[in-house]
Amino acid sequence: MPPTGLPVPPIVQFHSRPETVDLAWGHPDPASLPMAEWTDAYAGALRRYGGSALTYGYANGPGPLIEWLAERLGHTDGRAPDLDQIFVTAGASHGLELVAALLCGRGDTVLVDAPTYHLAFRMLADHGVTLLPAPSDPDGIDPSATGELVQRLRREGHRVPLLYLVPTFGNPTGRSLAGPRRAELVAVAERTGLVLVEDDTYRELGYDGPAPPSLYSLAGDGVVVRLGSFSKTVAPGLRLGWLTAAPPLVAALARRGYVDSGGGVNHATALAMAEFARLGSYERHLASVRLRYREQRDALVAAVRQHLPEVTFAVPSGGWFLWLRLPGPVTASALLPYAETDGVSYLPGTHFFVTDSGDEYVRLSYSLFGPETLVEGVRRLARAMARSGDPVRRGTDARS
Repeated sequence: MPPTGLPVPPIVQFHSRPETVDLAWGHPDPASLPMAEWTDAYAGALRRYGGSALTYGYANGPGPLIEWLAERLGHTDGRAPDLDQIFVTAGASHGLELVAALLCGRGDTVLVDAPTYHLAFRMLADHGVTLLPAPSDPDGIDPSATGELVQRLRREGHRVPLLYLVPTFGNPTGRSLAGPRRAELVAVAERTGLVLVEDDTYRELGYDGPAPPSLYSLAGDGVVVRLGSFSKTVAPGLRLGWLTAAPPLVAALARRGYVDSGGGVNHATALAMAEFARLGSYERHLASVRLRYREQRDALVAAVRQHLPEVTFAVPSGGWFLWLRLPGPVTASALLPYAETDGVSYLPGTHFFVTDSGDEYVRLSYSLFGPETLVEGVRRLARAMARSGDPVRRGTDARS
């Protein structure tokens, strides 16, 4: 217990305010987490591996998890990586931090998709780089224009080591980069020597069919570093993920000082995940949360169509998010105080751009709440729009 008079340190990152339907947070519903199955998996790993589960682990990650990951990715993606192309991380964010530390230097210019995962900006900026948006259009990143930008920046004396993007069920838009553009972007990277850092966190959360092949599966060695995570498919508190990359980059990560000092990252949890998979718990849990998230997505989409007919959006085929375009002259930042007064919140689109852009967009997350709460949140958002003095106009979603 802390000394008398001192506050008790918090346990979790986020507490939803009881009076607010907070659609800003991409978090799972705690009730959806596999408590009993994970308890069995951890106990099973300790029985199976004994003291080896609680000692310093192999630098790249424990063999049982790496072997399962290679097999799993062979089923869910265009090709299975070799065992020496896999490195176990403490989540996708940790993987991005490792890759940035290895590939970036102060003063470099790093390209990012626009829009894309907002907290990646902070992780990359921690390494003293300048962030620039890659050229894009309504269909996503523009490979040809991106290649031209890389060449121009290098002619001007800038070092441009990598491009970060979430091309599959992306955060915040939920969209996936189309197949032809995937191939074109890989070709541009191969031609220019640009490393594509592919955040593939949402690959297994597809609700209307399989995910498209990863950029990694389309590229030759050294072109793509792909980041994966169990945060969305199992539980974020595990802090467990992986990356796939060319063997020299994986070997360089394994040689880093902190890995050499501490052994494999999150070793005991990694072995528990291998056991979770061996018991069939991963497949069962994934099937369950896919059904849950699809139901929640559909409830949110239906509510937006009914109560916010003036906004436009595309129905995402996977992931956790709905990306709304507000009708002018409404802006996300101006609407937010009205929304929070009416008991609902969201993330304005400005968070997802490195330029002064995006205030016409809102990101809503459907991962945390059940259908009834999501519908109530949209009702509150509709009231907030009406209270803000903006007219309600008729409209449809972009798929109609």
